[in-house]
Amino acid sequence: MFSYVLGLFLYFPEDKSEYIPAFIQLAIISLLAYFTVKYFIKMSRREEKKAKELEEKLQIKSHEKNS
Repeated sequence: MFSYVLGLFLYFPEDKSEYIPAFIQLAIISLLAYFTVKYFIKMSRREEKKAKELEEKLQIKSHEKNS
């Protein structure tokens, strides 16, 4: 029973050249995912830098008002 159910979802082709398009697609999607994560990290660092600058400006203004 288990092997029958498993056989419905698994497909192992006789001709191994059918793996080539799947590997190419996997490689492309993996590269896109990698560059997307790198892009998000880069944008996050930019936003963090902007937030720190804004925080410093607000602290300076707060100290000027208190003095």
